[in-house]
Amino acid sequence: MTNEKTLEATASAMLAGGKGILATDETAGTCTKRFLECGIESTDDSRRAYREMLYTTPGIREYISAVILCDETIRQSAADGRRFVDLLNGAGIIPGVKVDMGAKPLAKAQEETVTEGLDGLRERLNEYHEMGARFTKWRAVINIGPEIPSRYCIETNAHALGRYAALAQEAGLVPIVEPEVISNGDHDIDRCQEVTEHVLHSVFEQLAMQRCFLEGIILKPNMITPGRECPAQADAGEIAERTLKTLRGCVPAAVPGIAFLSGGQSGEEACERLGAMASDGPLPWQLTFSFGRALQRPALQIWGGDPANVAAAQSAVLHRARMSSMGRMGRYSPNMEQASV
Repeated sequence: MTNEKTLEATASAMLAGGKGILATDETAGTCTKRFLECGIESTDDSRRAYREMLYTTPGIREYISAVILCDETIRQSAADGRRFVDLLNGAGIIPGVKVDMGAKPLAKAQEETVTEGLDGLRERLNEYHEMGARFTKWRAVINIGPEIPSRYCIETNAHALGRYAALAQEAGLVPIVEPEVISNGDHDIDRCQEVTEHVLHSVFEQLAMQRCFLEGIILKPNMITPGRECPAQADAGEIAERTLKTLRGCVPAAVPGIAFLSGGQSGEEACERLGAMASDGPLPWQLTFSFGRALQRPALQIWGGDPANVAAAQSAVLHRARMSSMGRMGRYSPNMEQASV
């Protein structure tokens, strides 16, 4: 099988009907912050035990096609000695890994960032492929403010996404391309749409320039929403309409799938908005989810670091995964939340 055929087959499997991608790629620092909020001590072993709880949830493969790991987690094993990569493969779930090194201050650009991690990336990608990863993720962070984002910031991050995606495909790994326009701030929905359009146009220009095989990528964008502090919020219908209009104008039909990030939305909000988009009619790409906190938050709070709470926490994970699946298929209703409790 040629490299392009392999990429296309992997992307297709990641977009399997009714399923989505579980993002558990938080760095040790981010995971520690979330653990502290729940009164959990963050250690190598507690983070390992938490990820094992998620990955071994009974029935999770019905709703999750792939899991994004971080460098720490892809090197860890379950309590029974099985590597997490092998555990996931054995459950029919595709393992992948986040390969960027995080957003750092962009030189001569106040309040703007560029994602780093290109140095040595080719070698790391080959190592991850040898370890069993079949896809990767790179996140660019675009903030909205009175004078930002600048063209400099957008194009610098788009160029890095293009370089990353080309290197990932060279290594036989499907790149998840994640240009996230951050929802922090008081900007309105028009401003979010305007910025997201500029970002996506720049990203796809760079993907084309750097010879990326579009049929072998997955786009992971934000939805079009007002800033969290904006007085004029929007309902699911308007968010769905604005998001689809933006995607139709910016995303080539060759891209097989769009996996939305939750971006600080609650699980219920993310499901309702995804469901409104999925029920809009035929689209040129698959729509799915790649949620992190929206899938994990209730389970983390229930688990609390106590092995006695694993079963209850796994039940919460499965519930949110099922609700997200319903959203992807356009069948979600908020009434399902209570009915499933």
